[in-house]
Amino acid sequence: MQLFENIVGNEHIKESLQNAVLSGSVSHSYLFVGKAGIGKKLFARDLAKKVMCLGEDDCESCTKFDSNSNPDFSIIVPDGKSIKIEQIRNMQSRIVEKPIISSKKVYIIDDADLMSEESQNCLLKTLEEPPEYAMIILIASNENRMLQTIKSRCVIIRFENLTDDEIGKILKTDDKDVIRLCEGSVAKADTIQEKKEVFTQLKNIANLLEKDSLIDVLNNSELLYSSKDDIMTILDFLNIIFYEKTKENLKFSKAITLIETVKKKIIANNNYDMCIDYLLIHIWEELNGKSCRR
Repeated sequence: MQLFENIVGNEHIKESLQNAVLSGSVSHSYLFVGKAGIGKKLFARDLAKKVMCLGEDDCESCTKFDSNSNPDFSIIVPDGKSIKIEQIRNMQSRIVEKPIISSKKVYIIDDADLMSEESQNCLLKTLEEPPEYAMIILIASNENRMLQTIKSRCVIIRFENLTDDEIGKILKTDDKDVIRLCEGSVAKADTIQEKKEVFTQLKNIANLLEKDSLIDVLNNSELLYSSKDDIMTILDFLNIIFYEKTKENLKFSKAITLIETVKKKIIANNNYDMCIDYLLIHIWEELNGKSCRR
């Protein structure tokens, strides 16, 4: 199988890493940076599998990698809200041991920007003097949270958001509203796939707000009232719908302003149902040029 062939997007990075593998110039440490959900971990896993491969038919390293049982491969993820120094020290104690069944040992540190400063400083020694058979791949969404001393010891690969065409290919849709919601992220694309029905219902609510009576709007907006746990995502969806409508008529921009106001109210722990009432009533009034307030 060709390296990265099942991954969509960032073609220039594919070419660069493929050339590094073919020329034997793969670095011992990489920092993959870019928006969450654009495929950084997929790239890291494919690269890890390739450099660990023994180049044999029925390679044991590859077989165990595919079954998530390769002893020479590990992914470190946050313990709670951060990657703690104990996790880095545990990695350091194991990385000095030679590979068991593979040509290299590979450690992926996911959400590396959640390492504490103490953890990053602890990692420095390993990045400065890595075993010749080891590779470390750091994955981060916020490069600014990484110490300069860490960044200077890694080859930094900056990933770009996926294009609308690439997102459409993943979702198998040409619905521009849905594609816009993804904001170039595979993770968001997966979420959108799961919530297509929700998005359709929100389009219906948006149309009601513009054309129907306020009573009909309130009676047909149960989705908003019953989605407290997921309301921020739903309000983001609604924002995109009104953004598209704004291209046809600027009056819809007032709805976007109101949505952002309601987000702040919800974050401030205002009564949830009253926040939704406020949202629907005020958007309806703005779009219909009416007022039900005294």
